[in-house]
Amino acid sequence: MIIAFAGRKQSGKTTSSDFVKNIFESISKDYDLMNDLITFKYHSKWKKEIALIAKEDNPKVILDIATGTGDIAINLSELKDSQIVGVDISEKMLNIASEKIRNLNINNIKLEISHAEKLKYGNNFFDLISIGYGVRNFEDLISGLNESYRVLKNNGKLIILETSVPDNFLVRYMYLFFTSIYIPLISFIFTNNINAYKYLLNSTKEFPSKKKFKKILNSVGFKNIESRKKFFGISTIYIATRP
Repeated sequence: MIIAFAGRKQSGKTTSSDFVKNIFESISKDYDLMNDLITFKYHSKWKKEIALIAKEDNPKVILDIATGTGDIAINLSELKDSQIVGVDISEKMLNIASEKIRNLNINNIKLEISHAEKLKYGNNFFDLISIGYGVRNFEDLISGLNESYRVLKNNGKLIILETSVPDNFLVRYMYLFFTSIYIPLISFIFTNNINAYKYLLNSTKEFPSKKKFKKILNSVGFKNIESRKKFFGISTIYIATRP
């Protein structure tokens, strides 16, 4: 069951959140396939790692922001006595997540349409928050992180999986050259939606470096911040705690 909650007032103009929503609505059917092709299926391994990290603290009430087609929420649902809330701005993405959950006969995940910057939950509500490939699409990065901080319990953990540009100059050059050709090519072949994936590629390039993003997390109030680079740094897992 998918429940809708109002995120912010609509002005009649196309806001950046509307733009992002439309992007993901347009690629929802091909999203999982493209993730497999872009990361050579490594994304599944990294998403499972989020659940392994989460397991260390035995969280019971968990929020998965930008849950998309539900992969991370499904992995987290295996944690003992856990209750998962998955939120996303795209109904079409959530419809796919709902079908996966139903096919797997999972009964501890609730899906909601909601903005990361305006969650309906009270302060100190969740034991753990996960965000997979979502923070770079926040309408307002600081506002979204502040909201995560607000609803997270004291000593609760925030785990973020996000694309990143490798630090090493040679690897970074090869990565940027490869993705500038490979991603548009496969998006044309498999989705015929090059513009959507150009946006996603550009959003990766424009996202703060690992060092800067860790400083942003610290400025919001998170502590014990660490990062784990994946596959030479093309993705990064960030782990932070609300003190």
